[in-house]
Amino acid sequence: MQTAVRFRVRKDLAPHEQHRVLQLKGNLISRGYTQIIHISDQDEEFHLNTFETPREKGIEVQQYIKDYISAENLSESISIT
Repeated sequence: MQTAVRFRVRKDLAPHEQHRVLQLKGNLISRGYTQIIHISDQDEEFHLNTFETPREKGIEVQQYIKDYISAENLSESISIT
């Protein structure tokens, strides 16, 4: 069974923030949490990033994203929904 994971990313990012967001997405894929991340417009300010992960990894991946946001000081740019 799969669990959907969603996080919002601010559209107007500084170049170093864009790099960190791309690094997060690459890490999610390389760690085996997902194979693809779907990106859609939420509104004028945010993109919505969605992917599916095995149910047993759902809590682990959400914690990984929270830890990454905290470590990279991206709390103004990324949030889990």
